Order: sequence, then C-alpha cells, then structure tokens
Amino acid sequence: MPDDTPNYGNPDESYRPVILISRAEEVVGEDWEDYARCVERAGGSAVALDCRAFTGVEDLPAHDGILVTAGIDVTPSLYRQVQSDRVTEVDPDRDAVEGVLIEHALASGRPLFCICRGFQLLNVVRGGSLLQHLEEREPHRARRGEDGVTIESGWHDVTVRGRSILAELTGADEVRVNSRHHQAVLASGLAPDVLATGIASDGVIEAIEVPGHPWALGVQWHPERPEMTADLALQHASTALFEGFVAACREGASTRGAAVDA
Repeated sequence: MPDDTPNYGNPDESYRPVILISRAEEVVGEDWEDYARCVERAGGSAVALDCRAFTGVEDLPAHDGILVTAGIDVTPSLYRQVQSDRVTEVDPDRDAVEGVLIEHALASGRPLFCICRGFQLLNVVRGGSLLQHLEEREPHRARRGEDGVTIESGWHDVTVRGRSILAELTGADEVRVNSRHHQAVLASGLAPDVLATGIASDGVIEAIEVPGHPWALGVQWHPERPEMTADLALQHASTALFEGFVAACREGASTRGAAVDA
C-alpha cells in the first residue's frame, strides 16, 4: 500500500516565514517569549499579536502562519454550558479574538498551531466542548513545588495515532509530555470535524488535527517550555513540532507566491 502521508518539507531554507503569536495577560509560570524563541529557533520570524489591540483580520500584518497560545480557561458559554465554580477566570474578549484567528487560519489555508488553551479553543471553535474540571490532579494538572511558590508540570505519556501530522513529526507511537491544565477535551466533546491524534492513557485527548487543511495541529501539552525543549529525549514532542510548523508556513508562503506569479 503506497504511503500517501503528506510531506511537509520546506522548499526554500533562506526564507523566514512570519508567524503571528497571540499574546494576552500571562498566568503564573508561563512566558510568551518561550513561544517566540521556539519559532525563531525553528527558522521563523515571531510577531506578537496583542489580543487587546486586535481590530480585525483585515488589519493583520502580513503573515504565513498563526500560533494560538496557552492561558486562562475558555468561557463555558462558548460550548453551551453553564460556568461551574471550578472555572474562576475567563476572558471572553480573548476568546473572541483567538476564535477569529483560528477561523481565519482555517479559511485561508495558513498553517495553524494551537497549544494548551489554544488546543481547547480550536476544539470549541469547530463545534466541540470541554470538560470544565478534571477532578483528579494527577497526571494532568499543575501543582505547587516544594517551595510552595513554583508551579510544576504533571507528566504523562501520549499515544500517537498513525497517519497524522503528529505521527510524522514525532516519529513515535508514544511520547512523553508535560501537563498543566484542568479543563480537558474528551471523546464525548470532540468536535465533529476534527481528528484525535494523541490520547492519554485515561482517555483525555491530547492532540487534534483538522482534516482537509494543509497543516492544523493542536496539542494539550506545552512543547514551548524549556523543560521540554532542553531535554533531548523530549524534543521529538517539542522542538520537532515547531520545526514542522515553520516548515509548513514556509511551504505555504512559497505556494501562495507561486500562485500570485502565475
């Protein structure tokens, strides 16, 4: 049987594709610069998109891809649920802006990479829902370190489903990832037109992709964090994802350029 898995090679190594990275008020233990460093190291040009200053898709700077970042909870009303007392901090304005960015990337065919909150919002935008709170802290939720101040990640394995972007980039059937979330995507809330391509042993969905789109990947873990990127054993689930994303952005830019020249 022939292998028809897409090849996300990059045709022009000299071009640094411009990638818009959503930016909002950060939560404790997260740093927007981590995303920018990963994009830059992978060969892209990182541009901050301040959600508070967003005025519409027509005003976006020229770009080749979009990265939607982590942060506070997605507003439950977006997926037709009453907000529980376990969801204490939401930002409807940010939800709206990043929802527009996701829809723009999908409609325009630009590569889209969604991380943690971004992964959850991608599922919601496509018609899915979320579990508002994981009752069991292990292994998904962040916790205080021994000093009572530091926020530490949970850790667990993710089974990778074959014939997917995730499988191509990781080159593995299973990857080890960090975890810092309490909302979650379950099979019962999976959007009807996305594929679950990474699943934890307890059934929590850890990666989704959008069929028919050139490159749209969402992951629940934090591949941008130094605890992932600095460990050689974990780079196939961290730096490799950014390298694949940037390569897809470069290839998309080349394709659009060829279409304009034709």
